[in-house]
Amino acid sequence: MSYTKEVALKIRKMREFKGFSQDYLASELSLSQRQYQRLESGAQDMGITRLEEICKVLEVAPSEILGIDEKYVIENCTNSGFGHGFTINNLPEQLIAQYQAQIQQLKEEVAFLRGLVEK
Repeated sequence: MSYTKEVALKIRKMREFKGFSQDYLASELSLSQRQYQRLESGAQDMGITRLEEICKVLEVAPSEILGIDEKYVIENCTNSGFGHGFTINNLPEQLIAQYQAQIQQLKEEVAFLRGLVEK
């Protein structure tokens, strides 16, 4: 899968997660639904300005969509000795860990509330 299509897929997943329709995003970006659909499907390349506009509507940082963690980029640049380079952060693994922690917390809360109800 091309990088453009990967970015487009992340945008689509984030839009769906937020509960937004393609029509809503298209309207917020002053695009037709068809134009937005072409961006989201990866059929049309988007520039950084358009990506920033989409991220603003989705309320996420462009680095989240691009999968780049600034901390690791700076660290890699500093340690490389070449003064350039980057490391792609594996965002899905971080999200999984965060969701697992949240699930555990919710399970504990449910158990506590069940205990109160049973008394």
